[in-house]
Amino acid sequence: MLALLGAIGIGAMQADSQKSNGKSHGKPSKTEKKLLFDRVVKSEAEWKKILPPTVFEVTRRAGTEPAYQNEYWNNHLPGTYKCADCGLELFTAKTKFESGTGWPSFWQPIDKRFVTEHTDHELGYERTEVRCARCDAHLGHVFDDGPKPTGLRYCMNSAALKFVKESKDSKSAPAPGK
Repeated sequence: MLALLGAIGIGAMQADSQKSNGKSHGKPSKTEKKLLFDRVVKSEAEWKKILPPTVFEVTRRAGTEPAYQNEYWNNHLPGTYKCADCGLELFTAKTKFESGTGWPSFWQPIDKRFVTEHTDHELGYERTEVRCARCDAHLGHVFDDGPKPTGLRYCMNSAALKFVKESKDSKSAPAPGK
């Protein structure tokens, strides 16, 4: 059963993220209260029925692909990386860089509000898990050893992403809102 919950805005998502990070920044701003997109909510059985097994394992069970053995670690084409589960645009090739880790790495998402961050202790030490803000898909982790200007490395699983190559038309079209 697909449930699009229009009543959930970015403020609620950030409040959840703040709780899991142990950070509280007070009342959400007017911008945070704006609804950016409808949430996509499905049961585990529904996700399992529609997703390929590898994508399901990574995005719904927080799995990890092997380094250097995934689709996008060495992709250098211009384009956009979307959430494999719901299609939300998350990263662009312009912020992708060679991290030497064997996974696609980016120094920032398209919009920080499109991802949520959660503290993860799965390996016995603290990491910051990154999830899609629209459908809660596990994407990977973010580390503070990336390049300038952010110093961040969003280390993502290829299975959690769908790459859309930039077309000739999209190169000449102005960015949204410009």
